[in-house]
This record gives sequence, C-alpha cells and structure tokens, in this order.
Amino acid sequence: MRRLTNKSVLITGGTTGIGLATAKLFMKEGARVAIVGQNQERVTHASKILGTEALTLCANVASSQDMKNVAKRIKDKFGSIDVLFANAGIAKPMAFADVVDENIDDQFDVNFKGVVYSIQSMLPLLNNPSSVIITSTTMIEKGVAGMSMYSATKAALRSLARTLSAELLEKGIRVNTISPGLIETPIYGKLGLPEEAVQTWAEELMKKIPASRFGQAEEVAKAVLFMASDDSSYMLGENILFDGGMSTI
Repeated sequence: MRRLTNKSVLITGGTTGIGLATAKLFMKEGARVAIVGQNQERVTHASKILGTEALTLCANVASSQDMKNVAKRIKDKFGSIDVLFANAGIAKPMAFADVVDENIDDQFDVNFKGVVYSIQSMLPLLNNPSSVIITSTTMIEKGVAGMSMYSATKAALRSLARTLSAELLEKGIRVNTISPGLIETPIYGKLGLPEEAVQTWAEELMKKIPASRFGQAEEVAKAVLFMASDDSSYMLGENILFDGGMSTI
C-alpha cells in the first residue's frame, strides 16, 4: 500500500530541487499535492512536470498575506492538509565582514519568516494527526566560511521546530527538521556568484564529505517521505542529518 494514500500535502519551495523531487515522490505514494514557488516561470514548468492533479501556486513565503491567500486556495482544493513541508529557502554567501542589512534581511525574510508564515497560515488546516517538516541545513552543525547569515537562519529553524513540537503537541501536529548537506540542486546557480567561483567552492566543500559525493534531491525526498508518513509517528522535535557524514565524521 502506498504510504500517503488519501493524504493532502503542501510543499513550499516546490518548483525545483528537493521540493520538486519530494512532490513527485509524494504523488507516487498517493498524496494530493500542492506546491508553492515564488517564480512564475518555474511554477509553470513544475506544473507541466507534475501534471494537472497537482495544485501549483505562485506566492512569496516571506509575505504573510501571500501565505494567507495560499491557505484559502488549499482549503478550497483539499479542505485540510496532513503534511506541510516548509522547504523554501535562499542562500546568499558573503564574508561576515561584508554582511549588510540586505543580506541579513533577505535570508531571514525567506528562510525564517517564510517558515513562520507558512506554518501559521496552515495551522487551521492541519489535521490531527499531521506532520510538519522544515528544511534546515548541515551547516547548523558544521561551520562553513561565508555562510554565517544563512546558517543562522537555519539554526533558528531548528530551535523553532523544538518549540513548536511542545506548543502544538495537543493538536497532534508533529514538527521535525531535516538538515541536508551538499545536494545537487539549482540553489547553487542562484547564489549570485560566477559559475567558476561556485565550482571552486563546491570542489573545496566536496573534500569535507566522507561519502565523497554530492547527495541527490531524490535521496532527500525519501527521507522526507519517512518523516511525513505514519512510519515516523513516534518522532517529534527531531532533526535528521542528511549530509554524507559531513558534520559527524
């Protein structure tokens, strides 16, 4: 039997990478899936990949009003949801000495406030029981130069998951985080760095991965599936490191 039969799911950051791979897997596992992305072109492309059964929405997770509008669409389409995968995020590498307000604000707006607004907007729709999964990063466990603000936003999410696990327990809502390491996704093309600089940076980081390779989005999706399904019903406030041993070996 498929693991998400009759389950309804919302995935933010669902148009590329981990989010899109998870949407495809969840649909194979029987879920009704809605995805959110902030770029209309990528939303349209994802819609073609997922087909007409998926609900694809363009919204900015950093806007509380946008996420309230998403909630209305979800309620009209599904009535309620069983899984929220708060996956949307951005990375803007910068040496700490050069960090300015824009760098701080952009990352905290999307990575932290975006998760807050996503969960708040979906609270009335989350069933009892239900599962919320938040994407953090292995960089909350291992420092990486140039990623101070990004890592700080993701560490805040790890703390948020613990707090919400306690606060939402009576509602039957489990909250956990997954912390991927270096995964082959389009995020590296969105860093605002020259392609050669990204390649050099990636090669240096590769040396720190005991598994000696980048992970695949489809591999992360399988871990998220476990966290979304009843297989993880005894798991709450937890974090799964998914980084090829980068932060532990």
